[in-house]
Amino acid sequence: MATGLITAIVAEVHEIRGPNGSGCRVLSIDAVQRIAAQTGKPLREVEIGALQHGITPVRYLRNQVSIGILDQIRLLEAKVAVIGQGGLGGFVAEILARAGVGRLVLIDGDRFEDHNLNRQLFCTADTIGQYKAERAATHVGRVNAAVLVEAKVAFLTPSNADQLIAGCDVVVDCLDNIVSRFDLESAAKRAGIPMASAAVAGYTGQVSTVFSEDTGIALIYGAREDLQDSEGIETVLGCPPQTVALVAAVQSSEVIKVLSGKTDRLLRNKLWVADLSDNTFEVFSLV
Repeated sequence: MATGLITAIVAEVHEIRGPNGSGCRVLSIDAVQRIAAQTGKPLREVEIGALQHGITPVRYLRNQVSIGILDQIRLLEAKVAVIGQGGLGGFVAEILARAGVGRLVLIDGDRFEDHNLNRQLFCTADTIGQYKAERAATHVGRVNAAVLVEAKVAFLTPSNADQLIAGCDVVVDCLDNIVSRFDLESAAKRAGIPMASAAVAGYTGQVSTVFSEDTGIALIYGAREDLQDSEGIETVLGCPPQTVALVAAVQSSEVIKVLSGKTDRLLRNKLWVADLSDNTFEVFSLV
């Protein structure tokens, strides 16, 4: 790390009482911005540099006990593609940005419509008609300006999937049809990267994580060639907002565990299923 950046960081450090009661060296958001302006470094690099010297940007202070400094660095260095910026994807983008995932690619070719208002985080009366990916990117930039966010206004297809997720460490399946899920899984397997997959229907939701060597979502939906209908049951049961928010939180947690190397705790070859109608939560083995 450049000496000038270290010097600038150290000059801005102050100590506070941390979440666990011990002393903690921190940088305020204003300090991070001043250092970036002074050194010409991106905000993300300033935050990584601080963490590498045991100094916590205050925005991540409440992550520290659960995530830890080394894992926070891993998150900031990571690149994640979130495919679909509707119900699940909007909440996932928000959570990952607040957690400190340093690079996000937000992908969706659709625009907001009135019927999205009940569950899609970035859909408001003022954003009807706007591209979902672009609106999500704007919001993420306001939440965490250190995140390098790229909006891709495109629907995922077999011909563009590889390009859309190129260079990513994890992909997040927030799609609304099963055929596209298979297309994304195939691209993720070719790239050798994990995929966190989720779906919502009514009061029920499910999450599973797939690695490139796994059988994958065929264990949930059956073989792709045997599909009778590409649309999920959510077209019949709908998507209440509370189910969407819950499932997106679990899906985001899977992404964070992958990026921080906690692979022994994943929903790999498993299916987490929630039913909010009777408050049941179960994990099923798929193999």
